[in-house]
Amino acid sequence: MARRTQELGRFTDVALLVLISLAEGQKHGYRMITDIEEFSGTALEPGTLYGALMRLEERGWIEAVESAERRKPYRITERGRDALREQLATLRRVEQAGARRVAWGQA
Repeated sequence: MARRTQELGRFTDVALLVLISLAEGQKHGYRMITDIEEFSGTALEPGTLYGALMRLEERGWIEAVESAERRKPYRITERGRDALREQLATLRRVEQAGARRVAWGQA
């Protein structure tokens, strides 16, 4: 995903990206990394992802899923979905305020 404003860097919160990824269905770490890069253009390092997974699991927003495979899948919990909905609503308000202010500044 190419960006025209590379110098601004990435405005991301890893926990938010993980919750968005898991809202689609359970995934293991590598699949989350590739999914997040596909939808956001953000390339996560495994250590960054696993730190976020640990924090999200401690909050009860995600949980590990039993698996016979070597890879450990995770899924979002209802508390996690509620937190995601709240964060997305906040981001919409921020986006709307930013769009209004940019338009106002051009007047």
